Amino acid sequence: MKIEVVTTIPELFDSFVKFGVVGRAISSKRIEFTVINLRDYTHDRHKTTDDYTYGTGIGMVMKVEPVFEMFDEYVKNYGRPWIVYPSPQGEIFDQQKAIELSSKSDVMFLCGRYEGIDERIMSIVDEEISIGDFVVSGGESVTMVFIEAIARMIPGVVGKHASVKDDSFFAGLLDHSNYTRPPSYRGMEVPEILRCGDHAKIGKYLLKDAIIRTAKKRPDLFLKRDFTLEEKAAIVELLREKTC
Repeated sequence: MKIEVVTTIPELFDSFVKFGVVGRAISSKRIEFTVINLRDYTHDRHKTTDDYTYGTGIGMVMKVEPVFEMFDEYVKNYGRPWIVYPSPQGEIFDQQKAIELSSKSDVMFLCGRYEGIDERIMSIVDEEISIGDFVVSGGESVTMVFIEAIARMIPGVVGKHASVKDDSFFAGLLDHSNYTRPPSYRGMEVPEILRCGDHAKIGKYLLKDAIIRTAKKRPDLFLKRDFTLEEKAAIVELLREKTC
């Protein structure tokens, strides 16, 4: 998979690409990662990528010419990428979107700055995606979140890809509680069932725990969940346990 980031501050990605999940994805060549400096497509000595907005708006807007020149050159050399514009006006990013983007062969993130981008740039944008209903100074930090979530969905990037399927939101439920050694600490115990060695019992316990956590912490997810037969059986057991 190819991922490109178009930014006016390429240095922000220097450390990001060296560590963790993204670093492993790049070093193992499962992701071909490129940072494109938008200032390389300007023609003035100050390498200006923004200008005053028309009308009564306040602030600066990213110029149309550098983006289109970058786009034209990229398409000529490598073909048309899927272009994502991180924006608070876009669709809210979630696990399903991470899975969807991870299946694409070439994704380009266009990082905005200032008050946004010239609206004409939207003619080459395939989708706007938001990290939430708030505003940050630029799209770079948001793009890093997107890329890490996408990288985790690529087989071979995470040590045990099966563990990815246990992540919160992967299957529409929050992750179950997790414990490690020691089994007892300051009067707090690891549930005995997790130490019993019976994988079937442990699996059922963890499923019920995930269902409870989802219902308590994210009732919106719980209410729209299309439960499987196994999950329905777990809910029945939970209800019986509560009435005993």
